Amino acid sequence: MSGFPWHAFTVNLGWAAAAAFAVMLVTFAVAVRKGVHRIVDVAWGIGFTAVALVTCAASAGEGDPARRILVTALTAVWGLRLAAHIARRGRGHGEDPRYEALLAKAPGNRNAYALRMVYLLQGALVWLVSLPVQAAQYVPGPLTGLAWAGTALWAVGLFFEAVGDAQLARFKADPAHRGQVMDRGLWRYTRHPNYFGDFCVWWGLFLIACESASSAAVSVVSPLVMSFLLMRGSGKPMLERHMAERPGYARYVERTSGFFPRPPRP
Repeated sequence: MSGFPWHAFTVNLGWAAAAAFAVMLVTFAVAVRKGVHRIVDVAWGIGFTAVALVTCAASAGEGDPARRILVTALTAVWGLRLAAHIARRGRGHGEDPRYEALLAKAPGNRNAYALRMVYLLQGALVWLVSLPVQAAQYVPGPLTGLAWAGTALWAVGLFFEAVGDAQLARFKADPAHRGQVMDRGLWRYTRHPNYFGDFCVWWGLFLIACESASSAAVSVVSPLVMSFLLMRGSGKPMLERHMAERPGYARYVERTSGFFPRPPRP
């Protein structure tokens, strides 16, 4: 584990946390002004982008410049695309039912409860999940085949996420599809191409960090946490509970993979 600049990386952890929480606090202020907390979902991708940019600046002179630029660019492309997609999807809509249900449980001031249970929690998750992005930028030495394998996996993830989102948006925009289940395109092979895409993106970024045993050890928690959130936490289970009563959804579940893509069953 020699060669990894532990002191510089440890200092950066503080800068990364400041960037993540700054994005969330600014978003909170905007949300309170607008009276809609769903915009925190837009801040998710922006928060990762901010952490990547801050870390890239803080790690100047420490890690390999090519790796710093690569991991920052990959994170920014993923994060800004996701933020733009969520912003377009939510335009003209009121509060997200998830946040309405959460804030209905607020023991006191709803905004103060949202700050604690949504914004600060998401800021902490951005900091934690972004550990591979932070650690990879401090890895000395040139890029290897592992970094390009991680980049390829990232590209597969971005494809599934972006194409899946676009296919679903086109499907929902057609009034003839109202109340129907999306079972076309990538959605024939997995019920959650966007979540599978996120899974690949973060395991790909982790592979780039794996070029150093030290950075791999400190950041492996990131893809594990993201995988849990997507497969067992606030991703797949929550959405499927919401979809369960939709006509045709039970049959769709029977023939379509729940996460990893595969040909549909007859």
